Amino acid sequence: MSTPGRPSTSERPSTPERPGGSDRPGGADADGLLAEQLLRLTRRLHRIQKHHLEPVGITPAQSRLLRTVAHFGEPPRMTDLAARLEVVPRAVTSLVDGLEACDRVRRVPDPSNRRVVRIELTDAGRATLRELRSARRAAAEDILAPLTVDQREVLEGLLSALVDPGPERGC
Repeated sequence: MSTPGRPSTSERPSTPERPGGSDRPGGADADGLLAEQLLRLTRRLHRIQKHHLEPVGITPAQSRLLRTVAHFGEPPRMTDLAARLEVVPRAVTSLVDGLEACDRVRRVPDPSNRRVVRIELTDAGRATLRELRSARRAAAEDILAPLTVDQREVLEGLLSALVDPGPERGC
C-alpha cells in the first residue's frame, strides 16, 4: 500500500546493500536516499515559509531572530543571540540592522555595563510576532496537508528523536 506523497515499494528506486553499509535493509544507499529526502523537504519547507512570510515583510532568518529575542526573559546581548542561533555574531548584526530599520527591534544600553548593547522588541516587533505565528501555522499546514493526524503524530515522534538525540548521540 502506498502512503500519500511517497512512492510504493515497487515504485521506489532499488537500493542494494553495499559492503560496509548499515545493518538495516537497503544499507548506506537507503540512508543516503533518506538524507536526500530530508534535504529536499527542508528546502521545500523553507520555500513555503518564505512565501507565507512575504506579506509580513520579513525573511525566515529575521523571523527566527525575532522569536529568539522574544524567548529571552530580558533583552539579550548580541553574543547571546549568536550563540542561541548558532551563527557568527556578524550575522546577528546584519539581522538586527534590518529589523531595526523596520522598527521591530531596538538596541538599548545594558544598565550595568555601558559597553554592552542589548536587543529588545518594539511594539511593532511584538505585532510582527503575532503575524508570524499565523504565517508559520499556514506554512506548516501547507507542508503537512498530505498527512493524516496519526501520521503527523508519528512524524513528530521521529523528528523529536532526530532533533534531540540525547547526550550520547549528539554532536
